[in-house]
Amino acid sequence: MTSEYSAHHLQVLEGLEAVRKRPGMYIGSNGSPGLMHCLWEIIDNSVDEAVAGNGSRIDVVLFEDGSVQVADRGRGVPVDVEPRTGLTGVEVVYTKLHAGGKFGGGSYAASGGLHGVGASVVNALSERLDVEVDRGGKTYAMSFRRGEPGIFTDDGDPRPDAPFSPFSQRSELRVIGKVAKGVSGTRVRYWADRQIFTKDAAFQLGELENRARQTAFLVPGLEMFVRDERPSTRAGAQSGAEDAENGPVETSYRYDGGIAEFVEYLASDAPITDTWRLQGSGSFSENVPVLQPDGHMKTTEVQRDCQVDIALRWGTGYETTMRSFVNIIATPKGGTHQQGFEQELLKTLRTHVEQNSRRLKVGNDKLEKDDVLAGLTVVLNVTVPEPQFEGQTKEVLGTPAVRTVVSKVVRQELAQRFTSTKRDDKNQASMLLDKIVSEMKARVSARAHKETQRRKNALESSSLPVKLVDCRSNDVAQSELFIVEGDSALGTAKNARTSEYQALLPIRGKILNVQKASISDMLSNVECASIIQVIGAGSGRSFDLSSARYGKVILMSDADVDGAHIRTLLLTLFFRYMRPLIEDGRVFAAVPPLHRVIVINPGSKPNETIYTYSEQELHTLLAKLRKQNKRWHEPIQRYKGLGEMDADQLATTTMDRGGRLLRRVRMEDAEAAGRVFELLMGNEVAPRREFIIESSDQLSREAIDA
Repeated sequence: MTSEYSAHHLQVLEGLEAVRKRPGMYIGSNGSPGLMHCLWEIIDNSVDEAVAGNGSRIDVVLFEDGSVQVADRGRGVPVDVEPRTGLTGVEVVYTKLHAGGKFGGGSYAASGGLHGVGASVVNALSERLDVEVDRGGKTYAMSFRRGEPGIFTDDGDPRPDAPFSPFSQRSELRVIGKVAKGVSGTRVRYWADRQIFTKDAAFQLGELENRARQTAFLVPGLEMFVRDERPSTRAGAQSGAEDAENGPVETSYRYDGGIAEFVEYLASDAPITDTWRLQGSGSFSENVPVLQPDGHMKTTEVQRDCQVDIALRWGTGYETTMRSFVNIIATPKGGTHQQGFEQELLKTLRTHVEQNSRRLKVGNDKLEKDDVLAGLTVVLNVTVPEPQFEGQTKEVLGTPAVRTVVSKVVRQELAQRFTSTKRDDKNQASMLLDKIVSEMKARVSARAHKETQRRKNALESSSLPVKLVDCRSNDVAQSELFIVEGDSALGTAKNARTSEYQALLPIRGKILNVQKASISDMLSNVECASIIQVIGAGSGRSFDLSSARYGKVILMSDADVDGAHIRTLLLTLFFRYMRPLIEDGRVFAAVPPLHRVIVINPGSKPNETIYTYSEQELHTLLAKLRKQNKRWHEPIQRYKGLGEMDADQLATTTMDRGGRLLRRVRMEDAEAAGRVFELLMGNEVAPRREFIIESSDQLSREAIDA
């Protein structure tokens, strides 16, 4: 560090040096997200070709050596010489920043690649990159090492550490084969540079499959094929994928239904409306620099056409699932298109609620954005030439005029839905307004309740259900709430519990199936309302995990079919309305024993009591006792309910921290869990019937209590 600072201290980074010096500016980070972003850049180039009508399949292969290849059947990267640079099109695309065919030259009407830096950035950050182009009956090839063109001597076994000879005077685009007439496409294989990326950076198969599936939804008719040859992935392959003995993991995605099918895939709750398709277009003008034939840039006013395609549906849940895209590129942080959609959606629905205010009994309350978005699943895609993004990662759309175009389309299309004379449209519009208003009323009630609680005197306490047997401790982390099935089990549990930190709440029989019921029905149900009130953290969007009164919530039901059903109903309530409790790992299922075996010991030695928790465990125990020539009391006690145990037995086996067994309810994948709950507890009977029939052979008839 020196105090001197003059012009010779300044650095000018030429070409791809800037990318290698500051990779985060172009790909976000040098970890796994940045590595995946490089792959997106190459895939997006192929997708742009498919969107332009060139090619209907893209193959992505993750090789065992850490490299990845993307192959398409588009027009192929140009192989002729670009006049200003004197370089072939392949070398220009992969070595020159801000070079490409997507700056308004007419090659693409609209594309995701806009800045002309994607392919060249990937090349700069790769230890080796190979490009093969099928075009004009020939296959052309060129290789690069960290962005520099040259030739690898690898004897047909491509690897990044093979001897490399850079071109000394003029680069060469080699012809390495022939292809049939009319066959075209591009194959790019590269090895990420470990000098740039962290050691733990790796291609994530799950992310790649999600992106491939998403792209297939957005481009109807496009097949996305993914193949993973890495041994580590094969060893951990999911059921349905190929294992290590059968070969690599392969998946293929193709959807002809477009974003309407995408919405059906994303939505996990029961529908209130059908999937509505809102489509339209609009134009706007903007001043942009346009490249003139003489090579100079001139600011010109140009007309832009913006295509809007939206698919949406409302369901019975309160979660919002929104996916927004610009030219097939995901914009996870939104932008002007998403702002226009949300603003106009709220404005339109406010108008229709006000028009039906007497029927809906809304009073002076006004809808807010969260009321409208609750239970909404939407896919929003706009197609616009040369959109403005905030940064190379393209997470936010910045083109201001798109907001107005999207708002206009939403306003016109929703107006047609709400003014339609068709019976189905009328019914769906009416149910939608009912749902939105109920969300608003729930929000207003929750806010009023919270304000009331704040105003309460510190000496006052809220009235809890009479049947709650509370604990003495105020330490939330140590306290436990047992939700017990039936009053008979409650009586035993009262004597078995540790009253210092264990509370009991009995429920009567089977609670409401909240997967089918509305929010108002759930709140009016005595058992559901008691559980929510006792836990004390609210429900739905107003749920506040920090306000929960207990550190553990333990579901304690009988070890029979009805007990399992009650436990499923309770888990449905927690999943739908108190999900943060499950996500935080604070919901458990007690595991009471099924059998009590009293082993007879000889002489004056006291008999031994052993509990088993499954039929298999019982048979194993009895076989072991026979082998040891030990006898046991007959008949063996089979517990069908918690009330059959005395307090000591229940404490020892199920409630005492020293010897009990608890199953933590986890939610690794919320969307998968939602689909399972909808299958088991939802309105659709046919899928549930098929599931029962297909799974019936896994159930032992002897296990059913008749």
